[in-house]
Formats: sequence, structure tokens, C-alpha cells
Amino acid sequence: MSESVATSQSVAPARAAAPAGSSRAWTHLLVASAFEIVFALGTNGSDGFTHLWWSVVAVVGGVAGVYFLSLAMRSIDIAVGYTVWTGIGSVGTVLFGAWIFDEPLSPLKALCFLFIIAGVVGLRLTAKPSG
Repeated sequence: MSESVATSQSVAPARAAAPAGSSRAWTHLLVASAFEIVFALGTNGSDGFTHLWWSVVAVVGGVAGVYFLSLAMRSIDIAVGYTVWTGIGSVGTVLFGAWIFDEPLSPLKALCFLFIIAGVVGLRLTAKPSG
């Protein structure tokens, strides 16, 4: 039994030497977040993948977003990285959705998204090197 535990733990990929606070990892995470926004907007615009160009935008945004997220995850803990990725993606999608698709943005909705932004900033400020 202990053999299988040791084996399953040894398959985890090694993390890069860069600390979680490295600007490269956080730049990758910001780029991934931007592509997450592109993915969400493209998915909405594709209307169930029935409009070709919006569908292409969605697929490219999704693939690029996951790729850059994987680069960021080399040195940022998944709990922080994924939460930041989805948080920025959510806020960006709301803002651009209101602008591009004329979706409603009430003051209460905006306030709630300010809390998400505060959480993202807090996670960034408290991120510790992984190891």
C-alpha cells in the first residue's frame, strides 16, 4: 500500500525554480486571463458555435488561455492561479460583455465584482513561493 502512495506522489511534475512571486509567472497568468475573457466572449458571440468567426475566436481564446495558465502553474500554486484566472476572467467578461453585447451592469453587480478584484489582489499579495 505504501508503495502505491509513494509511486503516485512521484508522478507529480516538478515545479520550475522561479518563485511564485516571479513576474514571468504572473505575466503568464495575466495573459491567460485575457484569453479567458476572449474565450467567454467568443463563446457568447458564437451563439452555440453557429457563427464561424465567433467560434474561431472562442476556440483560439480557450486553447491559448489554458496554455498560458499551464505556464503560470509551473510556479504559482493552483489554488491561487486558478482562482485569479477565473476571477479576472469573470470581471473582464462582465465589463466587455456590457460593452460589446449591451448586457446590463447594475451598481450592485459592479460592487460584487469589486469584491472579486479585491480578492484577486489579496491573493497576489499573499502568494508564497511553492515548494
